[in-house]
Amino acid sequence: MKTKYIFLYCLLFICNAVTAQKVITGAEQMDRLLPILKGKRVALVVNQTSKLGETHLLDTAHIQIKKVFAPEHGFRGDADAGETIRNGKDTRTGIPILSLYGKNKKPTATQLQDIDLIVFDIQDVGARFYTYISTMQYVMEACAENRKQLVITDRPNPCDYVDGPVRQKNQKSFVGMHAIPILHGCTVGELAQMING
Repeated sequence: MKTKYIFLYCLLFICNAVTAQKVITGAEQMDRLLPILKGKRVALVVNQTSKLGETHLLDTAHIQIKKVFAPEHGFRGDADAGETIRNGKDTRTGIPILSLYGKNKKPTATQLQDIDLIVFDIQDVGARFYTYISTMQYVMEACAENRKQLVITDRPNPCDYVDGPVRQKNQKSFVGMHAIPILHGCTVGELAQMING
């Protein structure tokens, strides 16, 4: 991946010991996020976990969202594992929903023409076989190839330890793209930095 073509921002979550270790996710840091997004045509890679409290990131004010890319299980998280996700529109906002779990798993140049920046905000569980991290890699590649910015709003990994065998070289697939253990111990932001490096 040619890093000179991609601007990768990973807004990491912050643990604040003073307030009973409240976790502040990347998406909750609007004071840092909004200046990056201001005046940009934004696409989101999100699902049902992409919330700020009870509000979905799609419903956040002051962001010019042009489209949403939906991973496995869909934008609302109501599709079964392995079920093809179809393109459509969000019934609440009318914003186009484009599948990244159907005919293509990577945003195309055409799909990226009318956007400046993608925000990836999905809660992961820290398991190699969860396809959200594979979707993230393809989004990173698409951004690098099409000179688009990418912001990954990190969230904590509930399985923040390392366990299980490392994926074998000949077993690479969309459910295991990297030679990492089953429980890899990383957040999506940390994995993004590893992939980009």
